[in-house]
Amino acid sequence: MTCHFNIKNLFSYLKGLYFVIIIFQIFSTTLSSKDKIKIYYESNISETKTEQLTDQLYHSRNNAITKAVEMCNPAIVGINVTETIQVEYKDPFFDFFYDDPLFKRFFGTPNRQPMTREYKVQGLGSGFLISPDGYIVTNHHVAGNASKILVTMKGGVKYDAEIIGSDLTSDVALLKIKGENFPFLKLANSDEVITGEWAIAFGNPFGLFDLNAKPTVTVGVVSNIGINLFQDNRVYKNLIQTDAAISSGNSGGPLVNANGEVIGVNTMIFSTAQSNRGAGSIGIGWAIPINRVKKIIDILYSEKKIDRDFYLGMEVKEIDEKIAKYIGKDIKDGVVVFAVERGTSADEAGIEPGDIILEIDGNAINKISDYYITIFDGVVGQKLKFSLLRDNNIIERTLELKKRKKK
Repeated sequence: MTCHFNIKNLFSYLKGLYFVIIIFQIFSTTLSSKDKIKIYYESNISETKTEQLTDQLYHSRNNAITKAVEMCNPAIVGINVTETIQVEYKDPFFDFFYDDPLFKRFFGTPNRQPMTREYKVQGLGSGFLISPDGYIVTNHHVAGNASKILVTMKGGVKYDAEIIGSDLTSDVALLKIKGENFPFLKLANSDEVITGEWAIAFGNPFGLFDLNAKPTVTVGVVSNIGINLFQDNRVYKNLIQTDAAISSGNSGGPLVNANGEVIGVNTMIFSTAQSNRGAGSIGIGWAIPINRVKKIIDILYSEKKIDRDFYLGMEVKEIDEKIAKYIGKDIKDGVVVFAVERGTSADEAGIEPGDIILEIDGNAINKISDYYITIFDGVVGQKLKFSLLRDNNIIERTLELKKRKKK
């Protein structure tokens, strides 16, 4: 019995001990896992490696783009304009009774002369300072016809601006604010722009400058160069294309390279979507190259305007299948002189109807837009060299852009 009792007790004791050991192992394993997780989150990387990583991240964030933005930001301005426009209209009351005999009997014939009403139109855009004494570059379509211009600088300081000069054809305007020691941007040589290099666009899209007195920055690359466009009587030569987002209100702001130098003036975008506030960006925007802008503002600074009021006195048409058949030439493209007015610049230059224009000042004329881009960019007094095809012979004529005669 005693022996049996002791064996039974021993068995019970061993069973209990085994259970305790199992529980301890489970608890120990759980505790060990928690400790491992705690160690993983708290000290997976040594302090030296953490400092190295932080330093690398800082330098990767503080790159050429951020440095250029920091350098340029103070010289970017938001522009708010008021334009006064006059609209002609006819009085509907008198127009209704114009042919009424009874009305004429008592009141006479109503006056059908158009009446004029003035409207104030608000607009906005961007610009940037180019000198410490307050000269600002922007687009003509932003401020060229403004009756009042208010410029806002970073930090919210506002200035009234005056128009020094503006040119519709090149879409460039030069403004001035009073003061001194203003921050200003360095102008690059846009002939050295490389396709694929960084492009940083600054501006005032949708008037966001007014929210916190800071310009908006978008980044992309130079997508293309050397694009020519003719739109709304404006000549855009050698445009710089970028995929940096340009929106309504960005016009007139600078396009800057990674060195913080201005390579162009943001001017317009290609868009398939229209909204109440303007077009949306789809990654195709254009900037006027700064070398062209430099030439324009030099003239505006000294002469206040660019005289483009010339008259050629000839009519031209783009050659198509019908015109080629009409003039008896087997030519698929080009521009032909259709008519020449006597006593005009074209007549005096010896240009005749039927002449096919091959080149103007070395620029190939393959379509009508090539002709407009070359001619409309001229100034009064300028002489242009025409290369013409006449009777299967190539001849050259020099045409002077003479001032339009007042009637």
